[in-house]
Amino acid sequence: MSLRQLARAAGTSHSAIAAYEQGRKLPRADTLERILAAAGWTPEVNLARRLDTGAARFAKGSELVDALELAAAFPAAPAAQLAYPVFGRIS
Repeated sequence: MSLRQLARAAGTSHSAIAAYEQGRKLPRADTLERILAAAGWTPEVNLARRLDTGAARFAKGSELVDALELAAAFPAAPAAQLAYPVFGRIS
């Protein structure tokens, strides 16, 4: 089945199908259902609870805190005058 045939059967444009294929756009759920049906597929959805206990989220949060504390240790603006001699000049 060509891209144009799939688009026609799904009731959408061939440029939209191409954008979905290339990852430039995401189809809405109803559009995805129409595309799958036109291609001879039936979507199946399985829902499950996340097993994440929060430890992973806490680790990411602590990484952010560490990064912000490190950034705060650096001066917000550079010093007006260099504290070191400029290379190539002898004073």
